[in-house]
Amino acid sequence: MAEEQTRYSRLAQITKLINTKLDLREVLEHVVTAISEEIMRCDSVGIYLPREDGTYQGYVGKPALINGMTLDMHIVDPEQDNLAKEVIETGRAIYIPDTSKDERPDQRAVKAFKINSLLVAPISYAEELYGLVFLFDYGTPMNLTESEIETVQAYINMAAVAIRNANSLSRKERLIADKQMLLNVTRELSHCSSLQEALDKCFHYLGGILNNPNIGAHFIDPAAEHNLQPASLSKDSEWTEEDWKNTHTRVAFNHREDAVFQEVIQTKKSIFIPDVDKDERVHHEICRQFGIRGLYMIPLVSLGEVLGAIAVVDLTEERGVYSASVRQLAESIVDATAPVLFNLIYIEKQEMIIHERTSELSSKNAELEEAITELRQLSREKDLILNSAGEGIFGLNLDGRITFANPSATSLLGYKGEKEMIDLPYSHIFAWEASGMEPPAQFIEIYEEKRDQLTQDHFFFTVNGTIFPVEYVINPQKEGQKTVGYVVTFKDVTSRKQMEEKIKYHAYYDSVTNVPNRVLFQDRLYQALSYAQSNSRPMAILFLDLDRFKKINDTFGHSFGDSVLKEVAKRLQRAIPKEATVSRQGGDEFTILLPVIEGTEDAVICAQKILRSFDEPFLIQEQEVAMKTSIGISIYPDNGENAETLIKHADAAMYKAKGLSGNQFQLFSAGSDTKAIEQIQLENDLFKALQRGDEFELHYQPKFDLRTDQLIGAEALIRWDHPKLGLLSPSQFIPLAEETGLVTILGEWVIEQTCKQMKNWYDSGQQSLVISANLSPQQINQKALVPFVEMVLKDTGLPPHNLELELTENLIIHNTEQTLKTIAELKNLGVQISIDDFGTGYSSLGYLKDFPVHTLKIDKSFIDDVTTNPNNAAITKTIITLANSLHLNAIAEGVENEEQARFLREHGCNWVQGYYYSRPLPADRFEENFLQLLRNEVD
Repeated sequence: MAEEQTRYSRLAQITKLINTKLDLREVLEHVVTAISEEIMRCDSVGIYLPREDGTYQGYVGKPALINGMTLDMHIVDPEQDNLAKEVIETGRAIYIPDTSKDERPDQRAVKAFKINSLLVAPISYAEELYGLVFLFDYGTPMNLTESEIETVQAYINMAAVAIRNANSLSRKERLIADKQMLLNVTRELSHCSSLQEALDKCFHYLGGILNNPNIGAHFIDPAAEHNLQPASLSKDSEWTEEDWKNTHTRVAFNHREDAVFQEVIQTKKSIFIPDVDKDERVHHEICRQFGIRGLYMIPLVSLGEVLGAIAVVDLTEERGVYSASVRQLAESIVDATAPVLFNLIYIEKQEMIIHERTSELSSKNAELEEAITELRQLSREKDLILNSAGEGIFGLNLDGRITFANPSATSLLGYKGEKEMIDLPYSHIFAWEASGMEPPAQFIEIYEEKRDQLTQDHFFFTVNGTIFPVEYVINPQKEGQKTVGYVVTFKDVTSRKQMEEKIKYHAYYDSVTNVPNRVLFQDRLYQALSYAQSNSRPMAILFLDLDRFKKINDTFGHSFGDSVLKEVAKRLQRAIPKEATVSRQGGDEFTILLPVIEGTEDAVICAQKILRSFDEPFLIQEQEVAMKTSIGISIYPDNGENAETLIKHADAAMYKAKGLSGNQFQLFSAGSDTKAIEQIQLENDLFKALQRGDEFELHYQPKFDLRTDQLIGAEALIRWDHPKLGLLSPSQFIPLAEETGLVTILGEWVIEQTCKQMKNWYDSGQQSLVISANLSPQQINQKALVPFVEMVLKDTGLPPHNLELELTENLIIHNTEQTLKTIAELKNLGVQISIDDFGTGYSSLGYLKDFPVHTLKIDKSFIDDVTTNPNNAAITKTIITLANSLHLNAIAEGVENEEQARFLREHGCNWVQGYYYSRPLPADRFEENFLQLLRNEVD
């Protein structure tokens, strides 16, 4: 009896807590305490409340810790715990006295907590489940009686009432908060003045309640698409709006083909898909592109019309689950937003219509005002047009007398004003004879015949009787169908005629030299041939090519070269007979036509006179340039009877003259063209040899220190082992390589092979030697030179200081800006720079202070007579002194005897190379003669 009174007292206390304090956790703690004290044999009591994913989580219980775990760390999953599942489904308590004989409980929990007996009861009220209660022991079995179970159930019922009351209160509070939020949303939306502002409000509130900022809107309303973006993205999204839209474009998203979007639009109901991988309606490729794991789509509906949809996407691995109440609130926010969007769209649509109508009215008003203005100014504009027209305009009556004239007409014709021209007859204006026409009897004939005179040149008289070229048009003045006069419109075409003459001139004359070009030369040649054939007279063609002109262009630049060509043309014109024609064929080639000669001797005399005219150097831009030419001569009819053959044979003879050291003439002979063909064949062979790369080899000429007679390095010199012609020296093919542009490729091959060979010698112990290679003018002008050298040094592993590159003096002093930059970059790599042919340049030596060079190479032309020619000796000593003063090395090339070596040693030139020491040798011979000796000395 005492126990029942205690139980009733506890129930009354719990009831009081429920009705007054309403603190759910405290009430449930009292329930747990009451159950644990009623059932003394119970080791643990726990109350579990439901979660949104269908599982149950510990809320309150005794003891607070079991096996080091707090109760809220324990989750009951009905899918894993069949006992809990059965209690939920049946709605009644289940007691298991011995868990070892029952498989329904979650065996993981039974083993973990060593549960012997177990009671699971539902916390329910009015058939609504609020949670689960677990009682178990892990010592002595509880051995519950029916009375004890009923007692437990009584306390559970109190727990159900407490949870229901708490839930009701929470629901009421949540509903109040949700209503307040909807009121706030509605109020703030009502203040929005643009679609984007309204969408931003919607995105803000949706992101807050869903705890997800990845929200976008898609519109299908045509009015919205007219002036708005077809879609908009939340500012807080993990995507930028630009990337989001670009991805839509890339994957070609089409809402008409998207099943989920269409279902939302057609049903006007939202769709929530927690896991897109498990739903066939989803466009999985688009989800993959966007990284979408979950999708929640809500329609935008206003007045039964669908504007589009709001899409909320889950991009995380842990896919979010939204409760029904949260989804209901989200959809309410979207429902509140849709009418605002609809109204804003409607307003923009109306504003657009009003704007278009207003624009139309404004346009019509403007047109009306313009028409009125035009009517008012019509008369005035007529006068203005006549007076301001650049073309001359005058009127004629049917008798052909002038009725009016505008200022341009009086000015062009030389009259002081219109009054002087009034009533003049048309014959005072039209210059019939100059225009190649017969004077008409009546002016009407001019009008009728004008259409047949379009190809003629027409001329007008000025007031003083002079004529000038014109273009004119005659139009009749009509009143109805009757012609009452004529209007003549004309313009002075003097400038155009002059331009036509200038264009005609340039069509037949070379723009650089102003001598006849190839076209005019051919025309005069055909005329000369026709005359020669008709009169059985000989004639001659001279074909000229300037010697080493390409070096002028490479050294001084093309502008300088053009100036040389102009002077050459002037000298040629002075040197030939008056009836002869000088023509520039192109580049540095000229042809001379001698249309009338008595015999071959006349052509030879002309060629000799031309050669003598080149004796004096050319003075170009205060720079003296020695220029020579090679001349080929062909005679009609001995060397050909047509223009093509004569020019070809003169060209072949010129190549023969050039092959004989140049600066001379050659008459065509049967073998002359063979030499030209050989030259072309050699050019083709050179191109093929560069493609194969196995016909070239390097020879090495040693360099010595006079003070110690020690080898200090070598110069790499290229040789061509031609399959048919044998070993060719550079002088036989380098000029051809320069002329064809192949020298750059050849130069790169030399640098690469030189570095490879030097690296082999370096690895064998010759680490103090410096190998040198020559650079052509075309190479130094290549922007890719420095990167190429850097790459070769890196690939071969050769230290940069073991490589020396040689540049000619003329190349350096005439390309300072670009050359200085290139040399500085090469020096920064560590490569040494030498100036070859030093002393042969024509410019100031002041450039030396600016160029980062290491060595001056004294040209062989000074060394040849250094012991016998005082001038050469003085120049050589000056170069040595200059090098020592600038802390540069000086090396003499072309040393061929002991006397030359002794002179150089006595005057401080310590480095030499030349035949006195050795000719250039192949790599194996060079090693045998010089490097093996060095190795023996080291050993």
